[in-house]
Amino acid sequence: MEEAGQRFDTGQLRHAVEDKDLDAMLALFTDDAEYRIISKGSPPSSPQVLHGRDEIGELMRDIFSRDLSHKLQNVVVEGDHVAFEEVCTYGDGTRVVGMSMADLVNGRIRRVTDIEAWDDVSSKHRADFAVPDETRTFDNGRLDLIHLDEGTVGMFRLEPGWRWSKDVRPIAGTELCQNEHFAFHISGTLRVQFSDGTEIDLKPGQVAHVPPGHDAWVVGDEPVSVLDWSGATHYAKK
Repeated sequence: MEEAGQRFDTGQLRHAVEDKDLDAMLALFTDDAEYRIISKGSPPSSPQVLHGRDEIGELMRDIFSRDLSHKLQNVVVEGDHVAFEEVCTYGDGTRVVGMSMADLVNGRIRRVTDIEAWDDVSSKHRADFAVPDETRTFDNGRLDLIHLDEGTVGMFRLEPGWRWSKDVRPIAGTELCQNEHFAFHISGTLRVQFSDGTEIDLKPGQVAHVPPGHDAWVVGDEPVSVLDWSGATHYAKK
């Protein structure tokens, strides 16, 4: 149970959500908090899970930067639990409703599950990697996918130690990666080795075309994020 004098601050939660105050929001979480999201792209059998304030802050920073209004509703605190409803509205009128249930430790969120419901949009021309349509996981990484009417876009998130020939080849069943990539490099360093042995390093801010027939791996201790317009559709598909 919560210790005396350490009740959860519902006023701070309302301010953080409705005024998009990132620092106020993160102050409501413990350092080792876990944030689970169940939505159209992250079903109950494979939810999106964030660990710690850094990962949670990255998501919140992205959400708060959008053309999106937030309204907090129906907040209930009972002992060491809090539940609340959040209604978000995009500039085009699309609405998202999130229902959250959280476990508290000394008045701060230790573990939260957020279940989201979206308006049904028959024609899809924009989407959000915070709530991908599909997520494919493999050792030391994952691929988030968004399926637009115009095609599929993928976001690779690769951890230090990831290597295609070690972590994805067992899924692909080929000696080298046979996907063609046209990608924008967001963070970290990715080394690509072609079938003739030549290598290139891809770094933040670079755009690259990588033809079929290559291996690749993360260099150093920084995770790699890559946005791919052409090579994600069949990548690591089981």
